[in-house]
Amino acid sequence: MAAAPRESSNASRYLQLALLVIAAGAIYPILYLRQVYQPTMLEVFHISEAQLGYLYSALGIIFLLCYLPSGWLADRIAPRMLISFSLIATGALGLWYSTAPSFASLVVIFGGWGLTTGLTFWAAIIKRVSMIASADEQGRFFGFLDGGRGLIEAMLATIAIGLFAWVTSTHGESNAAGFKLVVYLYAFLCIALGVVLGLVRDPQAGASAQAARKDSNVFHDLAALFKNRELLLLAAIVFCGYQVFWATYSFSAYLHEKEIGLSVVTAGAITTLKLWMRPIGGVGGGFLGDRFSKVSVLVTALFCASAALLVLIAAPAIASHALVAVLVLFIGVMTYAIRGLYWSLLDQCKVPAQTMGLAIGLVSVLGYMPDTFLPLVNGYLTQNYPGVLGYQMYFGYVACMAALGGVAGLVFKHRINRQGAQQ
Repeated sequence: MAAAPRESSNASRYLQLALLVIAAGAIYPILYLRQVYQPTMLEVFHISEAQLGYLYSALGIIFLLCYLPSGWLADRIAPRMLISFSLIATGALGLWYSTAPSFASLVVIFGGWGLTTGLTFWAAIIKRVSMIASADEQGRFFGFLDGGRGLIEAMLATIAIGLFAWVTSTHGESNAAGFKLVVYLYAFLCIALGVVLGLVRDPQAGASAQAARKDSNVFHDLAALFKNRELLLLAAIVFCGYQVFWATYSFSAYLHEKEIGLSVVTAGAITTLKLWMRPIGGVGGGFLGDRFSKVSVLVTALFCASAALLVLIAAPAIASHALVAVLVLFIGVMTYAIRGLYWSLLDQCKVPAQTMGLAIGLVSVLGYMPDTFLPLVNGYLTQNYPGVLGYQMYFGYVACMAALGGVAGLVFKHRINRQGAQQ
């Protein structure tokens, strides 16, 4: 993709980036309130854990099915309009969600959320950020997107739990009332953001949508994208790097194992603090990428994460719990630097503007495939090799994948440098 021209002033572009960051940070938490409120959700909706699991399993399947058509759609409709629709529709479904409907209605709501945050939102926001960033800003813009999104999620979660405590503890109302207020917070914020983004003038995106080939053949376009070696290497980098992020989900349980000996509270505090590394890793990695080389910083982060995971395997032999905590936080910074940087390489894949969305969908399908099998790998290892051994084997596997991602990054860099030399 050629460098996007600056469609307006720097202030306007950074304002749009800020709105996109807030949108990305606000739209997903309403889907994943179970992270904090699962017991309350079971009580409010009168459902079992198995039923709740079914809802989230269905959501994951819809996401996987939507990645590719999401990209196709982003090539034909202005990303700004798709994002605006997604926010408003997600918020509207949230208002229905707040009424504690039946399980059948919850299935419809979660299915709708799968479409509004997967089909119409995902590729659109990646493409929009790529469009408003110039060639020398791709790293920091995507770094801001991921790091800023994490910061927004953390801030909103803090406000939400404060509201929940204020209603339930201070005023003595039911958990259902507190949960309803939390849902209102996210739903109305999504609707308001959708209206604002819908009103932001965006002539470039409109031109891009009009320039899309109406008579294009999606199979022909996909065949052309599969011939793009750099794009496939990017998919491999995302595939490997995304698994490092998955590994961080298991840190709390691993640290609580008796061989390491951290209490539930201490392990939870360390892993919660790790979440605050997201702005540091995402934004910091993005700025370093623009200052030096996006792919070089990404490769360094992948190899560092691989090495740190191997050291974490030796945590039972590390006497200092403080050292273990520092190691976990370091992995957190590397993880979020990886997440903040890999999409910034899209600009170097020379994808035509009219198939940029489809390229994002293709990379997403291949790159986020670990969602379908990594939980099974984790479950098998921890169940069949109890104690720290199962986690150590799991982290060892992810460390190998991170190293493979680093190798893919080196190949990507070699190809880009060779093309530059030929030109």
